[in-house]
Amino acid sequence: MQTSPAPNSPLQVDCHSPHYPGRLHDLYDPPGSLYINGDIHLLKRPMIAIVGSRNASPEGLKNACLFAQALSKAGALIVSGLAKGIDSAAHQAVIELGPNHCTAAILGTGIDVVYPRQNIELSRAISQQGVLVTELPLGSGPKAWHFPRRNRIIAALAMGVVVIEAAEKSGSLITARLAADLGREVFAVPGPIHSANSVGCHLLIQQGAKLAFRPDDVLEELCF
Repeated sequence: MQTSPAPNSPLQVDCHSPHYPGRLHDLYDPPGSLYINGDIHLLKRPMIAIVGSRNASPEGLKNACLFAQALSKAGALIVSGLAKGIDSAAHQAVIELGPNHCTAAILGTGIDVVYPRQNIELSRAISQQGVLVTELPLGSGPKAWHFPRRNRIIAALAMGVVVIEAAEKSGSLITARLAADLGREVFAVPGPIHSANSVGCHLLIQQGAKLAFRPDDVLEELCF
């Protein structure tokens, strides 16, 4: 656990504020308030979530970069959870495009806590070129039950969720199923049939998720 060196004091926005993202009201248990560090106005933009395995393959990381940069260039705010692997790759890929491209990280900790610790610099970059969001109060460390609740916020904010690599029992599948329940579009990137990291994506496709092997598959469906 590491306290963030974020340059600005976080804002606390309650559910009645005009700055509160309206899409969160689609949840049966929307956060009563949010803590926000970064450009709060970004939360009004159309968002696409990119999520996936913490133990991603090199191919998965490459695909996360490809999708994140293409969807960002098309005008989407790229949302993910600041986890290792696919999440971090998606955030980093957008940051590398430069100041006209932004990403939102939804946290499973307090706004002043960086988890995992390896993402301290990435968290700082997102606070300056995007936005950090959490419902958890200051000082909240990572707890197992925080992350499924974090995932429901990702699912609600996004117009669509792109899953890039997921094991059969993956938190990314929780996000995808929550998104489907909320009427969001769900996309899954297929992979090798013998890869454990592909099983979750293949199951999602069997269950009705849209197969996406290129960013245009997402853009065409969401009418960007």
